[in-house]
Amino acid sequence: MGTLKVGDVVEGVVTSVKKHEVWIDLGAQGTGVVMRREVGHGANLEVGTAVTVSVVDPEMDEGHALLSMKRAAKDRGWDQLIAVQESGETIEIQAYDANRGGLLVELEGIRGFLPVSQLAPEHYPRVSGADKDEILQKLNALIKLTLRVRILDVSRKENKLIFSEKEAMKDDMHERFTKLTVGSVVKGVITGVIDFGAFVNVDGIEGLIHISEISWERVEDPRKYVKVGDNVEAKIIAIDKDRLSLSLKQMQEDPWMNEVKTFKKGDTVEGRVTRITPFGAFVQLSSSVEALVHVSEMSDDEGTDPEKVFKVGETKQFKVIDIDTAARKIALSLKK
Repeated sequence: MGTLKVGDVVEGVVTSVKKHEVWIDLGAQGTGVVMRREVGHGANLEVGTAVTVSVVDPEMDEGHALLSMKRAAKDRGWDQLIAVQESGETIEIQAYDANRGGLLVELEGIRGFLPVSQLAPEHYPRVSGADKDEILQKLNALIKLTLRVRILDVSRKENKLIFSEKEAMKDDMHERFTKLTVGSVVKGVITGVIDFGAFVNVDGIEGLIHISEISWERVEDPRKYVKVGDNVEAKIIAIDKDRLSLSLKQMQEDPWMNEVKTFKKGDTVEGRVTRITPFGAFVQLSSSVEALVHVSEMSDDEGTDPEKVFKVGETKQFKVIDIDTAARKIALSLKK
């Protein structure tokens, strides 16, 4: 027994399985016992089963060694996981639980973590207003789902094991990105709708349709135009690192360009006030054409307050003083 040391990992054979303990024959090194709590989950032991154990105490008062199967499995697990990270290979995992920060995983007897920020676009929990309960609900739906990941960080000393689904996709993503070009049309599925736009899954690549690219008309709430699960066709307007910028509105002809043809500089037009700001008022001239009356064009008096000149919803007569088709802007004046 004197040859055994704390931390040694040795082989043995099960000689007895009892309710609270398992006895192991270590050959020339004697006999040892594994308490049931140190056997490990899912171990199906019977007399004659060959096992690997770690030495917790080389010689207890009773003369036998105290052993742990869980600790031995964990030691082997660390070695295997370090090798996996160094090789850069992708592996499959399943989460056993989730919290608001990500997914909890156990692999090779070692507990690890897959942060929300490292999830693939199709699994990222897109929710309105970052609602924590809704985020957790979406993450819970990923429990038991098989995910392909790479090991992002592993440290036996710090007891740290971090996975990344995004990293596992990088090689494949690079190949997919090389096939995409600005101006091309792609098909995708809406995965999230938020205040500033909508996220789209394009064959595993994340795309964003900014609120300004959803429709040619002014969009106040993207949720009125698209919803999660919608299949869409969109035009690529920019490719930036690992994300696409997409446009729905550019899939259609700009109605502004047709409607603006009915107006000329110097025309007197009728319009409805839609918004009032400190620098002026916006006026709807047609279904797609909105114009601006700058505060300087409301009166010859300095310090004019737009709130005192206009009311939202009222209709007035204006003079067209400038049309900039390139910038899609029309300037109006209230001055006589």
